[in-house]
This record gives sequence, C-alpha cells and structure tokens, in this order.
Amino acid sequence: MTLIGRTRARGIETLSLDSPANRNALSAALVGELADALTDCAKDTDVRAIVLTHTGNTFCAGADLRDPPAPDALVRLLRQIVELRKPVLARVTGHVRAGGLGLLAACDIAAASTQSTFAFTEVRIGVAPAVISLPLLPRTDPRALARYYLTGEPFEAPEAARIGLLTATGDDVDAVLEPILDGLRRAAPQGLAETKALLTAKVLETFDRDAADLTALSARLFASPQAREGMTAFLERRDPTWVL
Repeated sequence: MTLIGRTRARGIETLSLDSPANRNALSAALVGELADALTDCAKDTDVRAIVLTHTGNTFCAGADLRDPPAPDALVRLLRQIVELRKPVLARVTGHVRAGGLGLLAACDIAAASTQSTFAFTEVRIGVAPAVISLPLLPRTDPRALARYYLTGEPFEAPEAARIGLLTATGDDVDAVLEPILDGLRRAAPQGLAETKALLTAKVLETFDRDAADLTALSARLFASPQAREGMTAFLERRDPTWVL
C-alpha cells in the first residue's frame, strides 16, 4: 500500500500524504516514501514545483507513536525539502500537529484554508519540538513560538500566517495558491533554483550547526520515563499523571 499519492498538472507535481487512518502521522514508512518521491521530483526536469498536501481532515498529526521515524531520518527529510532545487509548497485543508508543523516550515510556501488548526503538542507528551525547530526557528516569530511551544495550545490559520508559519490563508486554499502556481510556471527553472538557494541559506546554516544536537535531544526525550507516560496516556486517551 502506497502512503504517498502522486499527480501532475502543467509541471506541478502534487504529493499527497495518504495515510488517513492514522491522520497522516509521520511513520518510518511514510517518511521513507515521501523522501523517495521528492528524490524522483528533483531528478525530473518536467517538474517545475512540488505541492505537498494530504487526504483526510488532517495534514499531519506529527510522529506516529506506534512506528516513529528515527530522528535522523526526519532531519534528512526536512533538509531534503529545504535543499531541493525546486520550490516546495504546502497545501493544507485540515489540522496540523507537532511534527507536521516541521513539514510546513521546511516548505518554501505554505497555504492553508481558514478551517485549519495548528498546535505544537510535544510538551503535552513529555518531549520537545526539537528536530522540527531546524526550519521553524529561522522562519517563525520567536515570541509566538515561545507561547505555542510551551503551552501546546491550538491556534488558527490567520494566527499561523501572522507568525510566519503560513504564507497565506483563505476560505478556498486552491484559489489562494492559483496565482502562486501561475507565477512558478512562468519562472525559469534556473531562476527558481538559484533564488531558492538565496532564501534557504540561513535555514541550512541552522541545520549545519544544530542538527546533531537536536537529533540527540529528541532521541533522549523519547526514551525518557515522562515521554513513555505521555505517549501511553495519549494512546489510552487519558490525561498523563502530571496534569494538574
């Protein structure tokens, strides 16, 4: 069973996270398939840009707690999106949680419908948004991140746009993306590649400096007793023991 749907229209390759049974959670298998699809797109000269979207009512629920990817595999995926010599756009019509927000931040352009909601839920299961901070910290308002990282509270699409997590939002996300995709189709491949390199240089500096430390932090936290309690409570649909 494939976990990544693929379609193409006028040079735009659409990759759909297609695991709605677990709300498109980042399993080891899904991360691997998405990386392979991005590699194919990078090599295909007929692909001008990539749209990353989803089936079901959730873009991505974060790490699959039953089959999580290795932290370094997630780092490689996020870096692959940032380094790809073609624009990658996120198209969201549902909810985004935890690691899914790392995918949004890695994309060059992100658009969501006004019905979408977002939350950094890591603190609520005893871990931290470690690896996904690599693209998030350079691109998102630090004061807003302090609030949403620390509380895990949900926020809506207009707020996500205000803090830099989204490029744009609207009732019809396809109408929002239409002029953007038209602009990309009119742009020369060389121009897009070199312009993207200019825009992502600072993000890649963060990967070079911090990836090893944040990968180690993620692994340590997920192996901790508090994380085991948090993940067990989540799967059992109860409050963890520390809730006051």
